[in-house]
Amino acid sequence: MADPKGFLTTPKQLAERRPVDVRLRDWNEVYVERSLLPIISKQAGRCMDCGIPFCHNGCPLGNLIPEWNDLAYRDDWSGAIERLHATNNFPEFTGRLCPAPCESACVLGINQDAVTIKNVEVTIIDKAWDRGGVTPQVPERLSGKTVAVIGSGPAGLAAAQQLTRAGHTVVVYERADRIGGLLRYGIPEFKMEKRHINRRIEQMRAEGTRFRTGVEAGVDISGQDLRSRFDAVVVAAGATTARDLPVPGRELNGVHQAMEYLPLANKVQEGDYVDSPISAKGKHVVVIGGGDTGADCVGTAHRQGALSVTQLEIMPRPSEDRPAGQPWPTMPMTYKVTSAHEEGGERIYSVSTTHFAGDEDGNVQELHLVEVEFKDGRFEPVPGSEKVIPAQLVTLAMGFTGTDVKNGLVEQLGVDLDARGNVARDGKFGTNVDGVYVCGDAGRGQSLIVWAIAEGRSAASAVDTYLGGKTALPAPIKPTDRSLVV
Repeated sequence: MADPKGFLTTPKQLAERRPVDVRLRDWNEVYVERSLLPIISKQAGRCMDCGIPFCHNGCPLGNLIPEWNDLAYRDDWSGAIERLHATNNFPEFTGRLCPAPCESACVLGINQDAVTIKNVEVTIIDKAWDRGGVTPQVPERLSGKTVAVIGSGPAGLAAAQQLTRAGHTVVVYERADRIGGLLRYGIPEFKMEKRHINRRIEQMRAEGTRFRTGVEAGVDISGQDLRSRFDAVVVAAGATTARDLPVPGRELNGVHQAMEYLPLANKVQEGDYVDSPISAKGKHVVVIGGGDTGADCVGTAHRQGALSVTQLEIMPRPSEDRPAGQPWPTMPMTYKVTSAHEEGGERIYSVSTTHFAGDEDGNVQELHLVEVEFKDGRFEPVPGSEKVIPAQLVTLAMGFTGTDVKNGLVEQLGVDLDARGNVARDGKFGTNVDGVYVCGDAGRGQSLIVWAIAEGRSAASAVDTYLGGKTALPAPIKPTDRSLVV
C-alpha cells in the first residue's frame, strides 16, 4: 500500500480547470497544464491496494491500478509507465476521455470519494512523454505475414500496434484524410488536443505500422482485394451511423447530425477551414441528446459564439447520488456537470421534440417540444406542456445505431451480421470467413474507448495465434464480456 492512512487523511482533489472566461477564448484543453503534478502523489496514496481490487474488473483493460498508484506515490514514474503500458496502449487517450468505470468500482467509493484514477493515469503518461520515456518498440524480427486493419480509431490502432510489435506487417486503412477515426474528428480539441494522437502515430510509424488515409474499404479497395493481398483482415470501423429524428421539419436547413457538426469544428483546428461551414456564431443552438456527444456539441457551440445553448434529454434528470438499483461496483447513471456545462447553457430533461418550424427560405427557426413521462414501457406526452424555443442550429446527438461498413464491405467480405446488425464473431473475434476478424464498435456496437482498446488488443492476440499458431500477446477480454458496464 502506498500510504496506509492516505484514504483517511487525504481528501479527494481533482485536476484544476481553467476559468470559463479564459478557456472559451481558445480550443485548448480545459485543464490547467501540469496542475496535477503538485497533488498527484498524495492522490495516488489514497489507493488502499485492496485485497480484491474491484477497479481491475471495472476496467475492461484490466489496468494494474493499485500497482501504478503505488509507484506514482513513490515517485517511480518509469516503473509506473511500464505497468500502465503493460495493459493500455494509449493511456493519454483513456486518461482524458474514458468515463472511468474503474472509479465507479473503487472500493473506497463505497462510502467515500473514489480514488482519482484517471488523474493519476494521465499524469503518468504525460510525464513519460515529457521525459522521453515513450519510445518505439520495434520487433526483433518480421514474421513475413501481413494484416490489414480497417479503421484507425482506438480499436484499430490498438490492434495494429500489437500486431506490428508481434512482427507482422500491418497496414491501417482510414477513409478520412487523417488517422484517428472518431478520436480525431469526433472529440473536440478542448477535450483532447490532437497532438496526443499525432505523436502516437509517429511512434507507430517508427515501429513499422503503415497508414493509408483517404482509402475507403469496400469502395477504394474491395473486400476481395483485401483478402487476396493480406493474410488476415481486422475490421475495426467505428459506429458512425447516427440515430435520426423523424419529425416534421427535419429537412430544414440548420438541422444536423452531431457527427456532421463536430468534425467540421475539428477541421478548423487542423487548419482546413478558417471558419466552420456549420457554425453556431450568433445563433440560438439546441442540442438534442444528453450524453457525452451532446456535451461536446454544447462546448463547441459556446466557443463558436452561440447566442444561447439548450440541451434536451428525453430521460428524467438523473440523481446526484448512486441510485439504489445501480449498487457498487456497477457504473451508475448519475447527474454529471462536464466542463461544457460549466460554460453555460440550459439543460432540459423529460422532453421530446414534436417538430421543427422554419422561415420562408427553409431555415430552421423554432423547435417545438412537449414534456413526457414514462408509462407502460413508452414515453407519453404530458397534456398542456407544449413549449416553443428558438433554434437556428440544431444538432442531433442521440447515439449511433452501428457501423456503415455493412453497406459495402460486409457483403464483399462475405461476413455475417448478428441480430443487432453488428458483424458477428466467435469466441476469438473471428468471423464466419477464415482470416477475417472484427473488434470494437463494428462487432460490439457503440461503446466506451476502454472497450475499444481492450477489443483491439484481444483481437490482435487471436490474429497472432491464427498467423503463427501461438501468441505472447495478452487478450484482456472475450467478445461476450460485459464486465461491470455496458
